[in-house]
Amino acid sequence: MRSRPLRSSSARTLIAALAAASALALAGCSTSSGSSDSANTQFVKGTGQTSTVAVKDRKAPISISGKDLDGNQLSVADYRGRIVVLNVWGSWCSPCRAEADGLETVYTADKAKGVQFVGIDTRDLQTAQPKAFVADHHLTYPSLYDPTGDLLLKFPAGTLNPQAIPTTIILDRQGRVAARALLPLSAPQLTQMLAPLLAEKS
Repeated sequence: MRSRPLRSSSARTLIAALAAASALALAGCSTSSGSSDSANTQFVKGTGQTSTVAVKDRKAPISISGKDLDGNQLSVADYRGRIVVLNVWGSWCSPCRAEADGLETVYTADKAKGVQFVGIDTRDLQTAQPKAFVADHHLTYPSLYDPTGDLLLKFPAGTLNPQAIPTTIILDRQGRVAARALLPLSAPQLTQMLAPLLAEKS
């Protein structure tokens, strides 16, 4: 006689588990800043969810390295002396697809000015999908392959929110975090973020 309540309880548990999984999946492609701000990062909020760090408040250079989508070693430190735009993305993320063409446009326009782009592809468990993403959007800059999100954890605490994809972090010529956006960027928005850094003296 107790079998029906047990089945009902099991069904409720299964439904709750599926709902939780769905919530996590949705959170994985979010533009919410959550609790990513930290007093130690010295970020000053700008318009929307963009923020900057004054030159005097920038911390030590960061060194993120790993394998790219083709299995080759790639290190952000190799681009010291250039402004580096780090874009965290995933092939599964609709806002990432929406901003991809604009990122390539800005990279093409600014690479001769000393700007380097590096993507960080996260949560793609196989490389086929991100490679297709790169081909579809004609991206010519490299991307680190970070299926488990380990590289995101190597950023200084408070620099980014692993739940906020896409995220764009801009490093100055010394490799220090200088600006970020916790939202998909249009080409004009990214150009506006880069302008002060391009104006800085080496």
